[in-house]
Amino acid sequence: MNDQGTAGRIVDVARRILVEEGAEAVSMRRVGDAVGVTAMAIYRHYPSRDALLRAVADVSARELAAAWTGRVSSGGLEERMAAALDDFLDFALGSRHLYRFLVSDAWAGARRFPEDFRDGQGPPFSVVAGLVEEGMRAGFLREDDPLEVAMAVTSGAQGLVQQYLSGRIGMAEDDFRALCHRTTWRIIEGLRAR
Repeated sequence: MNDQGTAGRIVDVARRILVEEGAEAVSMRRVGDAVGVTAMAIYRHYPSRDALLRAVADVSARELAAAWTGRVSSGGLEERMAAALDDFLDFALGSRHLYRFLVSDAWAGARRFPEDFRDGQGPPFSVVAGLVEEGMRAGFLREDDPLEVAMAVTSGAQGLVQQYLSGRIGMAEDDFRALCHRTTWRIIEGLRAR
């Protein structure tokens, strides 16, 4: 829960609506009603719906990164990479609306690669980029641009998730997760130092 007074409650309510129903369900009036303020009062904290959605994205991304960082901080590199993929799949399949909003929906405040992913501006992505950089330092992965390699490593699973969420992959969830792991490791094997 975000603890920043009214501004924090506004973000929390907007995120709850987004998680349950999708970004299109988030309106200033609906959020204001749920918080107990007028829609106009929200504009004192967030000048537009896009600014409110960006605040939801920022809070959500920071929380995801903090949770993922805790899990990938111990064990061998390959084990931590697998754990990061599991965390991603837990998020994508467990919070489908939030996943779509953060990863695939087009909206004015969405982060863009590469400019918004440098210097930790894409917190969950930074977890993967950190693992990639570590893999390069350790000689596990060949030297390359860490952000581009992190994008290559994550794109396969993201594409599969998009297909799965749209009903175009007809597998039980456990089988789908195994497919994501196999696909990601095929990509990683292609990036290994020789």
